[in-house]
Amino acid sequence: MGLGGLLWMGLLVALTLYLVWMVWGRGDDEGGERSMVVLRERYARGDLSDEEFERRREQLERSL
Repeated sequence: MGLGGLLWMGLLVALTLYLVWMVWGRGDDEGGERSMVVLRERYARGDLSDEEFERRREQLERSL
């Protein structure tokens, strides 16, 4: 296999780990922030009552 083969295998493993990290990392950080933005937008439009907004906001904060 040689040194070149080991380097290619290492590169493939590193690339795979990087892609997995990017997918999982983005889902946690951006998903929570985006959910809160949407919730605030719906509240500002009047789609949610004060009580409903507070209930959903608390649920989101607990899930983060």
